[in-house]
Amino acid sequence: MAATADVVVVGGGHNGLVAAAYLARSGLRTLVCERRGVVGGAAVSEHPFGPDYTVTSLSYVVSLLPPALVRDLQLASHGYHVFPQGPYFAPRADGRYLRLPGDPAARRAEIAKFSARDAAAYDGYEAHLAGIGRILGPLLEQIPPRLGSRRPQDLLRQGLLLRHLRNVGTRQAVDITRLLTGSIADLVERYFESDAMRGLLSVSGVIGTWAGPRSSGTAYVMLHHHIGDVDGQAGAWGFPRGGMGAVTGALAAAARSFGAEIRTGAEVAEIGTRDGRVTGVTLASGARIDAATVITTVHPQIAFLRLLDPAVLPSDFVADIRGWQTRSGTVKINLALARLPVFTSHPEFDPQVHGGTIVLAESLDDIETAFQQAVSGRPSALPFADICIPSVFDDSLAPPGQHVMSMFTQWVPHGYADAPDDGELSAYADRVIARVEAVAPGFADSVLHRQVIGPQQMQEEYGLVGGNIFHGELSLGQMFHARPAAGYADLRTPVSGLYQAGSGTHGGGGVTGIPGRNVVRQVLADQRAARWRRQVSQLSRVSRVSPRSPARPAPGQPDR
Repeated sequence: MAATADVVVVGGGHNGLVAAAYLARSGLRTLVCERRGVVGGAAVSEHPFGPDYTVTSLSYVVSLLPPALVRDLQLASHGYHVFPQGPYFAPRADGRYLRLPGDPAARRAEIAKFSARDAAAYDGYEAHLAGIGRILGPLLEQIPPRLGSRRPQDLLRQGLLLRHLRNVGTRQAVDITRLLTGSIADLVERYFESDAMRGLLSVSGVIGTWAGPRSSGTAYVMLHHHIGDVDGQAGAWGFPRGGMGAVTGALAAAARSFGAEIRTGAEVAEIGTRDGRVTGVTLASGARIDAATVITTVHPQIAFLRLLDPAVLPSDFVADIRGWQTRSGTVKINLALARLPVFTSHPEFDPQVHGGTIVLAESLDDIETAFQQAVSGRPSALPFADICIPSVFDDSLAPPGQHVMSMFTQWVPHGYADAPDDGELSAYADRVIARVEAVAPGFADSVLHRQVIGPQQMQEEYGLVGGNIFHGELSLGQMFHARPAAGYADLRTPVSGLYQAGSGTHGGGGVTGIPGRNVVRQVLADQRAARWRRQVSQLSRVSRVSPRSPARPAPGQPDR
């Protein structure tokens, strides 16, 4: 006999847990089914080097989780705490370094070491991004309207979008267009002349993408990260105490506190449908769970091409999902260190250096060359790396005096997702470590353990098709009303009762929780609408079967 639930959530990543918490808080019997033995998806803390070391395997910093969501789900009471990350620190092969501290005067002095013109331009650059962020940022949290639809409710939402954009001036409209369609190289080269600034800032435009800094659309990728918010500070990032798994752990605890059930090791093999409606799910074990509402938070191609029979979906929707771009050449390297690196350019310990974002990127052209090498089928000879050492602030992650290091690096060929070359992948990791050794002599000898996670492991173990950390590239053709298919960016799907809320939907790409929160709004709105329709239908039936009232006599006529 099948089990039953009001809602089944497929996938126990951060969006699935957010959805479950809000659904359970609303009084719905909610069941989360997670394929792996732990919840968290790509935001998970694991122990590849033994119990003494806690490693954030993939996603490694938090920024985009909305403060209102943190308050709604009372995450602080479940252990959620974020250490603010220090500023950018970019050690260079020539023995110098570039830092971008928060204090404006100190930042100008640091930049001026490379270019007085760049130092003078930085405030204008930040103001430019802040202005665009104030316009696009709120749209990240909204459910996109169905552009092109003529249905009254869709026209209303289109009108609300126009209302939001009504104060955009001529200059701002051009700035937004250029940012959405342009490259990060277009942007930073407009403001800065030094290789140090161009290289450092361009990294944010290519993180997690199959695109080099001269590729169109990478300027928006940078802004997507820039919009984040920790403790009300736009663009700030932080290390969660206990690693990223503590974030999803807090979300799971919140969901359970509201009454949700979470099952791990419960792989969904099929999403059932009948007559255009969802009926529930069948697990790989053969167990069936009946539910009138199912929310999938897995990659769109897994949900709609594997868990569903594509024959039950419209052909144009299936074509959109089949054509969904989800490439990546990312390699995540996690290390256990006997000691902190000692940088030639900054040998003394400084939590704002060692606890900041350490970037290995000599120039924008070096980064572009690294990408083009991967495009041609070769791992990059000089990979760039975005590095952090969260144990500088969180001493629970490693034994006393030791540390864990996260290295987010690019690129290897995107074909490695299906056909990796383990020898080349290992040699690639050696080159990344050698880059740190070049700016911090003795670093290689401090490495106690290393874990190298390439695109195939991301795909097979964590469900990131193509190794793409965003469940789909953040290109202009895959954003807002086009994410992930025409007409379905509102988190609904062609199957009645089936919803989507993964990172491949609008608001995803990063640990945002926005799709998980917004999908609950859609589910509850649709349930209210269904109740209203039933009530109207019942009233209509009652009025049709009620006996007629006796006719009243016309004025002046006697009663019969």
